[in-house]
Amino acid sequence: MLTAFARAFQTPDLRKKLLFTLGIMVLFRIGAHVPVPGVSYENVQACMDEAKGAQGLFGLVNMFSGGALLQITIFALGIMPYITASIILQLLVVVIPRLEALKKEGQSGQAKITQYTRYLTVALAILQATGLVATARSGTLFQNCSVASQIIPDQSIFTTAVMVITMTAGTGLIMWLGEIITDRGIGNGMSILMFVSIAAGFPGALWAIKKQGKLADGWIEFGAVIICGLAMVALVVFVEQAQRRIPVQYAKRMIGRRSYGGTSTYIPLKVNQAGVIPVIFASSLLYIPALIVQFSGSQAGWAQWIQAHFVKGDHPLYIATYFLLIVFFAFFYVAISFNPEEVADNMKKYGGFIPGIRAGRPTAEYLSYVLNRITWPGSLYLGLIALVPTVALIMFNANQNFPFGGTSILIIVGVGLETVKQIESQLQQRHYEGFLR
Repeated sequence: MLTAFARAFQTPDLRKKLLFTLGIMVLFRIGAHVPVPGVSYENVQACMDEAKGAQGLFGLVNMFSGGALLQITIFALGIMPYITASIILQLLVVVIPRLEALKKEGQSGQAKITQYTRYLTVALAILQATGLVATARSGTLFQNCSVASQIIPDQSIFTTAVMVITMTAGTGLIMWLGEIITDRGIGNGMSILMFVSIAAGFPGALWAIKKQGKLADGWIEFGAVIICGLAMVALVVFVEQAQRRIPVQYAKRMIGRRSYGGTSTYIPLKVNQAGVIPVIFASSLLYIPALIVQFSGSQAGWAQWIQAHFVKGDHPLYIATYFLLIVFFAFFYVAISFNPEEVADNMKKYGGFIPGIRAGRPTAEYLSYVLNRITWPGSLYLGLIALVPTVALIMFNANQNFPFGGTSILIIVGVGLETVKQIESQLQQRHYEGFLR
């Protein structure tokens, strides 16, 4: 990987793309530290110091914003509204025939779906910004802070509107930065900004583990976490690269005097076909009960039961529910994102077949059977990776956003692999010598 980056910096046009991407990343991190107008920066920092990493219900969104959410900056919402909008549009494509027809139109239809994603991102940003401002004004953003109700000193309608507009504009700016990275930089812009947001919290999380450690002034716990992290990265790389290749043969066809087809290829089915989506779905769904209790302020029996079992995350019932939800959403997302009938029809249309399997319905049934078989290990792997922060919470007394586990490690390794592949492919295009030298 380091060799690929070194060779890329030696190529002039690739060097410009890499420096442009790095510049946007720096600008993105600067925006994550600029407070929103109307927020008391001193009170926010006092509450952050009192919280000491216990981020509660907003930990997932705070991780995706690179720590900007709890500091209430102009990039407080981060990339989360765009991720949510993209997932919603992917689900709606399966349900709404109009969107499904747009998807089949090719580049023009995809451009229209992208435009709908932008509109939905802005709408979600307004909704989330309003919720964040209301939570900060009520003092529930930091529950155990003495000055939590003074984070926003001026609670007038004008100040609230300015804060909502500022954070919504910040989300729009993040969306634009991601798109220009995709057009003029290296890799997928949104994925790279997500990578930067999560990686920004790694040094602080690791140093917090060292400070909380008791063996050799915390260095033994620190070293154990680093070794565990390297093992996790190796496991994630191994599984993310694993795939089942189904061979496909295309029959020869004579058109005039020319013969077409007769080639062999394969359909790559990844073991982790769903990516990180099931973990995000399961985490978001488990936040809902605790969120209801927090905003209702109820002290009834059901509220106390939820606080005891579904808030901190180290209860066996929470762990089992989290694991089962990840397995369920893995199968659910694979079922809506990969259509065996459509793949079988396309193969039959162009004269393709799987050796030993008849074209048409038998091919679709075979693809569905193979997909179900490889989704089981993929879903179990996702569940085990996602439970690493819970194990760290119990063993090291770390916060729930433990750096080497869950969504963070899956996104960082996945984005890193895709970016390195794109750099290597562009290097190969520029240095390809062909058969003649």
